[in-house]
Amino acid sequence: MVKTLTKHGNSYALVIDRPILDLLKITPESPLEVTTDGKVLTIAPIADSGRRDRLARSLEKTNRRHGKALKKLAE
Repeated sequence: MVKTLTKHGNSYALVIDRPILDLLKITPESPLEVTTDGKVLTIAPIADSGRRDRLARSLEKTNRRHGKALKKLAE
C-alpha cells in the first residue's frame, strides 16, 4: 500500500485506513510508538499497559522478598 502525507496545520499527517486500524485494534486513544533507524519509519501500538503494570508490581514484590539474596548472588 502506498500512502502520501496530508497537510495538517503546520505539520503533515499520515492517514491510516480503518481496516488497518481494526486489524491492529488501534483506537484514537491508543498510544503509538514511533521509531526510526534513519531509513525506515515504524509505527506500532504500545503494549498493554496493564501487563506492564503487573510486571512492575511482581518485580517489586520479588525484590522485597528476595532482594538481599539476589544482591549476594550478583556479587
